[in-house]
Amino acid sequence: MEFSSIRTALQLGIYKIINPFVRLLIKVGFTPNAVTLTGLLLNIGVAIIFIVGGEEGNRGDLRYVGWGGALILFAGLFDMLDGQVARLGNMKSDYGALFDSVLDRYSELFTFLGICYYLVAHHYLLGSLFAFIALIGSMMVSYTRARAEGLGIECKGGLMQRPERVVLMGVSALACGVSSAYLGGDYKVYVPGLPFHVFETMSILTFPITVMAVLSNITAVSRLLQAKKALEIKSQPAVQPSATGKKLTATTGALLIGLLFNNAELASATPQPSMGFPVPTGIINQLFYLQRDPNINTVIYQLNVNNAGKLDEEEPVKVFWIRYAEQGERKDLNFIQRKFAYGLSAKKIAPDKYELKFAAYDKVRFFLMKSTADNAFHVYTTIANKQIILSRVYLRIEGGTFWVPNVKYIEFKGLNTATREQVIERVAV
Repeated sequence: MEFSSIRTALQLGIYKIINPFVRLLIKVGFTPNAVTLTGLLLNIGVAIIFIVGGEEGNRGDLRYVGWGGALILFAGLFDMLDGQVARLGNMKSDYGALFDSVLDRYSELFTFLGICYYLVAHHYLLGSLFAFIALIGSMMVSYTRARAEGLGIECKGGLMQRPERVVLMGVSALACGVSSAYLGGDYKVYVPGLPFHVFETMSILTFPITVMAVLSNITAVSRLLQAKKALEIKSQPAVQPSATGKKLTATTGALLIGLLFNNAELASATPQPSMGFPVPTGIINQLFYLQRDPNINTVIYQLNVNNAGKLDEEEPVKVFWIRYAEQGERKDLNFIQRKFAYGLSAKKIAPDKYELKFAAYDKVRFFLMKSTADNAFHVYTTIANKQIILSRVYLRIEGGTFWVPNVKYIEFKGLNTATREQVIERVAV
């Protein structure tokens, strides 16, 4: 299982645990912004603990480090709570997303302020240096994503995102404080022949911070390179559809399908091009594909047959990415994409006929069945009282946030089964 899948599975497990508390906060009138502000105040408390420890404590007294780590973890819980309060309480807003992002940066800066002050005050020179480097990397990870998304490019991922940084700092500081009670605050390990020690009790905090300093900056640089590739492809001229009727493609983001069909009503079917996308080619048994602004990766829905050409009745449709931003790499969906966004479930309702349901929404009906015209499987749906053989779904997004995108319309393209003409039906959201 890849790192992103493990990370997502852990997040979902934590959400199940904290959701009862989230509903309690909603019931007593807590807003997402109030939760975010509480998290900021707790992180200011973290800084105060470390600063007081730097002034009042001594080099071997690591109790302040332990209490600071415990408060980091407790404050980090509120980073998760504000988003869940917004989602479960139906209180999502663009300003709320902005407020959360800004206060998250303040929270992290206050945390680093306290840690750096403590390390400098007690003359941990290398530790304080790497803490400053970790601070630089942490801010650049967030800034690179924000700047790229401002240019219409999705830019996420990496090994040292904010949740990982919070957990790493909190756990290491707490472990450092607790260990000092057993090892002693000034415990050192020497290697014969070396004039300096290779480990001391404070290393339980400074070693992870050094790892964070390296990985956070690597994450920022990798996001920059990822955005560069996406911008280069985005700037290429739009490619015209091929004679077979294949259309240009892009990708979807997390939780797309739930947004895709929610509260939709029919709109004008006149297509308006937005940007050029690479065309998925050479995919045998392709049924249809999903695309959206602003990134260029593509979700492909393919008939799942074995080498003998026999359909897999348990999983008749295979779903995977073409990651155009990563040199066209084919990649399986991760856990959350498969379970909550793009994955399909299939139920056999007749010979050579299956009802398909997207993981995140089941009110629009799709059917996989054989056509009498060519004796091949296709996906059928009905839009605007027209039955079509689906070939493409396109989602138009203009701004908004990751969780609350500004969805303008959904566009379905396919072949009208009655007239045998290509049709495009647009749905306003």
